[in-house]
Amino acid sequence: MSSAQTFKKENYRLFLLGVALVTIGYILMIGGGSDDPNVFNPEIFSFRRIVLSPVIIVVGFLVITYGIMRKSK
Repeated sequence: MSSAQTFKKENYRLFLLGVALVTIGYILMIGGGSDDPNVFNPEIFSFRRIVLSPVIIVVGFLVITYGIMRKSK
């Protein structure tokens, strides 16, 4: 029997890069709330939380998918 590995070192690196991107995206989304529920904080609708963070999260999931599907040479 052959002891072929399913994932090579490059696959794990891509997977971990994707996990790091998803984590960074969620960290960027944190905050913007108000301590007082009667006061509205418009910072919740900032570019960072509405555009940048979701794009980074989607790119992270794409990198994870590519890392899983990539065949080693």
